[in-house]
Amino acid sequence: MSRLTVSVSPHIRGRDTTQRIMLDVIIAMLPALVAACVIFGMCSLLLTAASALFCVVLEHIWCLIRKIPTTIGDLSAVVTGILLAFNVPVGMPLWQLFVGDAIAILVVKMLFGGIGCNFVNPALVGRVALMFSFPASMTDYATQVAKVDVLTGATPLASVGELGWGDFMTLFLGQHGGVLGETCAAALLAGGIYLCIRRVIKPWLPLAFIGSTALFTFLFGGPHPILSIFSGGLLLGAIFMATDYVTSPITEWGKVIFGLCCGLLTAAIRVFANATEGVSFAILLMNLVVPYINTLTRPKAFGEVKAQ
Repeated sequence: MSRLTVSVSPHIRGRDTTQRIMLDVIIAMLPALVAACVIFGMCSLLLTAASALFCVVLEHIWCLIRKIPTTIGDLSAVVTGILLAFNVPVGMPLWQLFVGDAIAILVVKMLFGGIGCNFVNPALVGRVALMFSFPASMTDYATQVAKVDVLTGATPLASVGELGWGDFMTLFLGQHGGVLGETCAAALLAGGIYLCIRRVIKPWLPLAFIGSTALFTFLFGGPHPILSIFSGGLLLGAIFMATDYVTSPITEWGKVIFGLCCGLLTAAIRVFANATEGVSFAILLMNLVVPYINTLTRPKAFGEVKAQ
């Protein structure tokens, strides 16, 4: 007589693990890191490595203090550290970057229970905290003028109205001022394609985000939509931050709605607010309404009858 084994869900398991997914994300960010090293110098690698290492150390110390198994093996702290480094200029002092790392890891992630329990993206909160705490350092953008020298200047988004079509390749290849990870559009797109091929993300959310930003920028009378896509942090946010499993919708239509609303908010902030960038704020605001999007777009179960 055979026995019936009863266990809790999930009953169907795949080979994907958190560690494997995070490793794919790290691999997808490597082209942008290489581009940053070429554009801004090897200091970019030092800044990124220091940020990732500090995030890992902070998470490990938290686990030791709480006397719980360490969670650094899932590589999520490494991803957070790299993303936060991608959101700062190459001249950012390390101690200031470490403040953002501490806020991202300790306050936003571990204080709420660790990976899977945070309701907003840790790296984005870290970036916003740095923007308000150290505005001078966060806007001290660098532009390559030689193989080893850099010159501070404005990000193209701040003066995008002055640019023409002849500057498209400059934006696409990242030969302009900005933070480490947002300048080279070609590298970010390569990383996004890799994530789609590996099925780590689906393209609906990034495409909805990017497309709606271009559309609403045009409707609001802002700078040329194509130029606004390839300048600022839109591609970095749409590909690597808005698609975060924990803070984005789980349904297909939910992802599309999330991306469309992020694009609307980004365009509105860029055009009407006293700020040149709105990607971070748009994603964080939409993170807060993800539970409602999941509820509204939840598919009906087979045979379910709507309550009267």
